[in-house]
Amino acid sequence: MSSSLQVALIQTTTPATAAKGLEHITPMIRQAALKGAELILTPEGTNFLEQRKGLREEALTDEGSDVAVAGLQKLAEELKVWILIGSVIVRSGADDDDRAANRSLLIDPNGNITARYDKMHVFDVDLDTGERWRESAVIRPGAEAVVADTPWGGLGLTICYDVRFAYLHRALAHGGAKIITVPAAFTRPTGESHWEVLLRARAIETGSFVLAPAQGGEHEDGRKTWGHSLVIDPWGEVVARLDHDRPAVLHATLDLSAVDRARKAIPALTHDRSFVSPQ
Repeated sequence: MSSSLQVALIQTTTPATAAKGLEHITPMIRQAALKGAELILTPEGTNFLEQRKGLREEALTDEGSDVAVAGLQKLAEELKVWILIGSVIVRSGADDDDRAANRSLLIDPNGNITARYDKMHVFDVDLDTGERWRESAVIRPGAEAVVADTPWGGLGLTICYDVRFAYLHRALAHGGAKIITVPAAFTRPTGESHWEVLLRARAIETGSFVLAPAQGGEHEDGRKTWGHSLVIDPWGEVVARLDHDRPAVLHATLDLSAVDRARKAIPALTHDRSFVSPQ
C-alpha cells in the first residue's frame, strides 16, 4: 500500500442538467489527471443542481441512465484514475418511495463503480426569516455507512449535511477509513460560519484526512453556494484550500503515514465507553 497519494478536488458551479454538468466538469478532471492526480473528487450534486420542481423532475433519471455518471465512468477509464463523484441526484430505485437519492459513487480506473453511498442525513428547517427547507421531501435518506476499499486504504463516504454528525465519522474511522470525503453544496451563511470548523473537527476526532470538494457560486436555480474546498490532515491542519467560490482544481499530496501518527498521539478511537444517556 502506497504511503503517498496525489488528490485533486474539483470545485464547480454545476448547471441545471446532467449533460451540462458533465460538460462543465470534464475539462477540470482532465487538468487534474494531467497534473498527476490519482484520486479526483467532485462535489455534491455533480450531475445537476436544480430545485425548481418541474425542471428538477425533467433532469432526474435512474443512475444507469444519467449521462454524467456514464461520462465520468468513461473518463476514469480513459485517464486511468479513481474518481469519487461526490454525489449525483438520481432516482432512488425504491419501489415504495418516489423520492430521489443523493448518492456518492466511487469509480475505479477501469470505469467500474466500486462503492455507493446514499446521503444519510437530510436537511429540514424552518427559519425565523420565513424560509422553509425540506430536503426530506425530495431526497430519500440512506441507511448504511460505507467505507470503500482503495489502493490507499479505507475511504469513508459522507455528503454535506452529514458533516454535522460526529458519530457517523467516528463509525467510519472504526470501520477502517483513513480518509473521509465530505463533498458538499453548503449555503453561503452556514459555509462562512461552520464549514471549516466542522471539517477540522471531524478530522481531529477521527485522526483521518478529510477531503471536501464543494459547490461554489450562483447557480441557475438561484441558490448561492460557499465553495472554499478544503483538504484537512489527521491533526486538523489545513493542507490545501481554495479561498473563493469559483470553479477550480485544488491539488494536494497526502502523507498517509500521518494517520497512524495522529492516532498514536491521540488514541481517542480506542477509548470509547458505553454509558447511560440522560432521560
